[in-house]
Amino acid sequence: MTALLKVGLMGYGFAGETFHAPVIEHCGRAVVSAIATGKPERAQADYPNATIVEDFDALLALDELDCIVIATPNDTHFDFARRALEAGRNVVVDKPVTLSGADAKTLAELAEKRGLLFASFHNRRWDGDFMTVRALIESGRLGRVTHYESHFDRFRPKVPQRWREEASRGGGLLFDLGPHLIDQALALFGRPQTIFASVKAHRDHASAPDYVHLLLGYEDKEIVLHATALAALEPPRFAIHGTRGSYVKTGLDVQEDQLKAGLRPGNPEFGRNPPGLLREVDGDHDLRQEFATRDGAYVEFYRALAASVLEDKPFPVTSQDAVDVMTIIDIAIRSNAEGRRLDFKPL
Repeated sequence: MTALLKVGLMGYGFAGETFHAPVIEHCGRAVVSAIATGKPERAQADYPNATIVEDFDALLALDELDCIVIATPNDTHFDFARRALEAGRNVVVDKPVTLSGADAKTLAELAEKRGLLFASFHNRRWDGDFMTVRALIESGRLGRVTHYESHFDRFRPKVPQRWREEASRGGGLLFDLGPHLIDQALALFGRPQTIFASVKAHRDHASAPDYVHLLLGYEDKEIVLHATALAALEPPRFAIHGTRGSYVKTGLDVQEDQLKAGLRPGNPEFGRNPPGLLREVDGDHDLRQEFATRDGAYVEFYRALAASVLEDKPFPVTSQDAVDVMTIIDIAIRSNAEGRRLDFKPL
C-alpha cells in the first residue's frame, strides 16, 4: 500500500476548512492527521480520526507529522513557517506566504539549509481554465502570444468585518488574489522585465486595497492582471491573443464554490467547468468554436506534495516561486506609490 502523507493543519478557519482539509483527505495520497484550532468541536466532528490540539506548539510536538500546512491570517505566516522549518518540518503556507519578498527569501533559505520543502499553496495552477490556457499556449495553436489578460473580479460592494479586509494584517486584494494571478503568469511566461501597478481602495469604508491592476512587461508581450471587488458584470476570466488566434473564457473555476457547498473531489461533477471560446485564423482557415475546459484538480497539489516528501520527487511549486511572487508584490506597492513602471529585480 502506498504511504500516506501525514499532514498537520494550523488553522481551521475559512482556508483550512474549505481549501485544505477536504482536498488533503480526498487526494488519495495524504491524510489530515492533526489540526490546531481554537474551534476544536467543529474540527473533531469533521475529522474524527485527527488529533485536535489547541495551538501551534502542540502541533509541532506531534512527531508523526510529515508536513505542516499553515492556514492562518496573513500576518502570522512568516512566524509560523519559520518556527516549523526550525523544528525540522516541511511547510506549505497559504498565500501570501509572507508580507514581503525579503521574508519569503529568508524562509526559502532556511528551508534549503535544513533540506526541507517550503512552498506556497498555489492551488490555482490546477484551476481547470488555467490548465486549459497553459496547454493551449504550449500547443502553439494561438501562435506567438502578444497579449494575456487575467481577471479575478467579484461584486462585493459592502466591506465585511473580517481580518482579510484589514490592511494592517495583510488584507486586501493585492495579498489575497494577487498571488494567484501573479503565480499563474510566472508559470506561463517566467519573470517579467518591468512592473507597473495601480492599487486602490474604492469601496466606502475600505482600508485595504479592493482594486488591483498590474502590467507585467515582457519584450514581446504585455500581461494584464486585474482584480476588483466592484465588478457587477464580470469581464472574461482569461483573454489571450496571439498571431494565429484568440481564446476567451468567462466565469471562475468551479472548485471553490463546490468546496464551499460541500461537494468533494471524487464526485463525478467536481471540477467540471464550462467551455471557453477559441478562434484560430491561418490564411484561409478561420475556425471559431467552443473549446472544452479541463476539469479542475486541486487534489494534484497534495498528490505532488506527497510524492515530493515521501518519494523525493520534484515539487512543481518551488520556494523560489514564492519569493518571486512576493517580490513582484513588493515592486507593485512601490510602483503604485511612485506612479511609474519599475524594473523587476529578483531576490
